[in-house]
Amino acid sequence: MKLGILFSGGKDSFLAMLKAMENHHEIACLITIISKNNESYMFHVPAIELACYHAKALDIPLVEGRTQGIKEKELTDLKIVIKEAMIKYQINGIVTGAIASTYQTSRIQRICDELGLWCFNPLWEMDQMLVLREIINAKLKTIITGIAAYPLDEKWLGREIDDKFYEDVLLLEKKYMINPAGEGGEFETLVTGSPIHKYTIKILETEKQYCPAENWGILMIKKVELENTHINQSV
Repeated sequence: MKLGILFSGGKDSFLAMLKAMENHHEIACLITIISKNNESYMFHVPAIELACYHAKALDIPLVEGRTQGIKEKELTDLKIVIKEAMIKYQINGIVTGAIASTYQTSRIQRICDELGLWCFNPLWEMDQMLVLREIINAKLKTIITGIAAYPLDEKWLGREIDDKFYEDVLLLEKKYMINPAGEGGEFETLVTGSPIHKYTIKILETEKQYCPAENWGILMIKKVELENTHINQSV
């Protein structure tokens, strides 16, 4: 089936895309919404502007839209972009990386029902430690771009999800009851390379913003390039 994927550049959308491909579906396009609201109920925000680099690195076209991020109204913006993807790429369904958010999943399902599209949620209710293990096993090079929970601090910003990360998060889950895959908003991620990337996104310049009083931090990615290409510009 020809599908579009709701794409953030983070670990969940990438893992969902891989699972769709494993099930012999064609990923016809990436669908990305850039929200002006850093606390959007629906959309991933950190490093979302790098979606255009992912499209080039994966050689998959990108359908991009923007929203003010107003609760519920942002769904109208999403529906417009999905309709654009239907017209441009004749998609029959949508893939999401939803794991546990009923709020997001129910609203995306409603949009798909209204447009006559299949909604595929391959990670739904998957064990979160298993999600991390599959990310590692799939060789998704994934870094932490945002944190929003104690005891995560600025040292976690930029960390790669690897075996050591897995072990550390497992301990934090037992001690602090955090969601190990970040489903409670504990952390955000960015995938910079994978077996399906034609080019790797190389990060050249970053800046950490961290507020210990609020247990909040973000890794601002200021400059990247695609390895083995001449693309090299600030974002």
